[in-house]
Amino acid sequence: MTATVLAGDDTRDRATRPLPRPAMAVYARLDLRRQLRDRIGMFFIVVLPAFMYLVFGLGSDDPVGTGNVAMYVMVSMAAYGAVTATTNVAGSAATEQLMGWGRQLGLTPMRPRAFLAAKAAIAMVVALVPITAIYAIGAATGARGDWTDWLLSGALVWLGSALFAVYGLAICLVFRGPNAPGIASGMIVVMAFLGNVFAPMSGLLLEVGRLTPLYGYAALARYPLSEGTLPLGGSDPLWLPVANVLAWTVIFSLLALWGVRRSRART
Repeated sequence: MTATVLAGDDTRDRATRPLPRPAMAVYARLDLRRQLRDRIGMFFIVVLPAFMYLVFGLGSDDPVGTGNVAMYVMVSMAAYGAVTATTNVAGSAATEQLMGWGRQLGLTPMRPRAFLAAKAAIAMVVALVPITAIYAIGAATGARGDWTDWLLSGALVWLGSALFAVYGLAICLVFRGPNAPGIASGMIVVMAFLGNVFAPMSGLLLEVGRLTPLYGYAALARYPLSEGTLPLGGSDPLWLPVANVLAWTVIFSLLALWGVRRSRART
């Protein structure tokens, strides 16, 4: 009887110990490899945005800000690929937690915070893939801008994509179920059209688009190149995309928090 109790105590102690760092690294490496081997996912993350750059940006040498239209389109398509990556990875993390994978992890020393931290790191690594690929294609096909434009826009595309990791978590926690990541990805396409990412807008559509999440992110990423200049005339002050990104960060964070509390209340 005493041995059984001691064995049970030892099991509980091991379950509450933090996962060793090498094991965490192994988990992150295996999951990253799984993400990169997902051919359908990588098609929408890398191939589709690169193809759209070649269709809309290749050979476009008209000046925009300190560069040309080709670079303007390149940054837009890299931004679209990056947010698709972070949305997919973060959304899958939320879905895995809700659909039972979280219970399996509960039997291991991995804590929920460690799981989410690993997923966030994986999302940001995957986001680098379309950015690197599309920037390399742009450099080889006539995208032109100052070297600071390349560095700053690339950094803003990558760092800003973290906002859509929060978005992916929020949507998949609210729309619980296996179809939630598809809903999140589909809404990204709609927001990209409204956000002046795929095609330049003017008039009422532009005014509505300025309120959407992808508008501020893409405009901020292009700002080092465009300095706020819009392709169809006019310009945006720097505070506008900054305010847009900050506002949607708060909204998505609150939505994700509400989704977490809602899921815990039901369990």
